[in-house]
Amino acid sequence: MQFCQSALAGFLTGAGLIIAIGAQNAFVLRQGLKGSHVLLVVLCCIFGDVVCISAGTAGMGALVTGFPALMTAVRWGGALFLLAYALMAAQRAVKGGERLLLDGKSEERAGKVLAACLAFTFLNPHVYLDTVVLLGSLSAQQLVPWGFAAGAVTASVLWFVSLGYGAALLRPVFARSAAWRGLDALIAVVMAVLGLGLLWE
Repeated sequence: MQFCQSALAGFLTGAGLIIAIGAQNAFVLRQGLKGSHVLLVVLCCIFGDVVCISAGTAGMGALVTGFPALMTAVRWGGALFLLAYALMAAQRAVKGGERLLLDGKSEERAGKVLAACLAFTFLNPHVYLDTVVLLGSLSAQQLVPWGFAAGAVTASVLWFVSLGYGAALLRPVFARSAAWRGLDALIAVVMAVLGLGLLWE
């Protein structure tokens, strides 16, 4: 019973942190729409959450807060990456011409997609603050800390699987070039705002 209560608390808290407009979710949505290495992207995002949530539950949050120089380096690296990605998305939005091939085939290399997904996952300092520090400290207050962690991981699994594969429902819309231009413009704005926000923190 105590495990279930802690797991439910972890699920709700984890869902509240994970289900938000952000760089990682925008990337997963775009890959899901394209049908490009969706399983790889989903597993990468889940892996990142499992690592960070487990680290927080194990008490690693103190290490994150104890090395501000490391967090500053991650913040600047993440900001530069997001701004570069925003520029690429803006170029796609202006150039246009991209549309979804409904056969689901992709010419993207798996290594390139994986590298981008890892960057979105681990070059965001808020990932460490939210999962390692915040979820870690909250898990310590639970009767069953690892039950709380299990609930948070479950929320991550359900969210990324739903986002990555649920995006397929929107594929007919993105068979038109104009829809892709609109999505890329939105992604460019989101990435730029997040990147500038990291620089000004």
